[in-house]
Amino acid sequence: MNKSKAAVYIVEDDASFRKSTERLIRASGFDVISFESANSFLAQAHLRHPACLLLDVRLPDIDGLDLQHKLIERGVSLPIIFMTGHGSIPMSVQAMKKGAVDFLPKPFEVKELHSAILRALERDIDIRKKEGKAKRIRSLIDRLTPREKEVLRWVITGKLNKQIADRMGTTEKTVKVHRGRVMQKTRVKSVAELVRLAEKVKIPPAV
Repeated sequence: MNKSKAAVYIVEDDASFRKSTERLIRASGFDVISFESANSFLAQAHLRHPACLLLDVRLPDIDGLDLQHKLIERGVSLPIIFMTGHGSIPMSVQAMKKGAVDFLPKPFEVKELHSAILRALERDIDIRKKEGKAKRIRSLIDRLTPREKEVLRWVITGKLNKQIADRMGTTEKTVKVHRGRVMQKTRVKSVAELVRLAEKVKIPPAV
């Protein structure tokens, strides 16, 4: 990982703690972008990647757990490290269940913070790879006609062409032609590959 290209976002209302944390993170070689409130962070039009968010639980406008929920609602996949001086086990469990990377009680050790940031950034890199792969798959799926998409959903059930033809009210020959085009356009060579491809973009089997 190229640390100079990775960004660590901080949302912390305590100015002195925010500045000292900035210095610690910069000393480790990461770029830091900090905010004093959740709303100022949400106002950002664009987030850099790879990145992670170091987030205080208690903020003056929106608390950290609510900000985590808002990011999930917006479809923003940014690994979060919570930090708090008022943490509790139920609170940390709730945060971790929603995908938080870590929950650090203040004051934390430099080594502990650095380790959590590295884990969060690695997770973000993995998320970007998966999202990129899913985007490429969707571009292949978009090349299919509505009828071919329907055939795809039947093919991934494991049914034979004749069975699919009966369900779709068409001929076995027509299904065979559509099936061939689906395999060609999605660049797969087996039904197993097609099943895995469909799973990655959450295309359900026909019922």
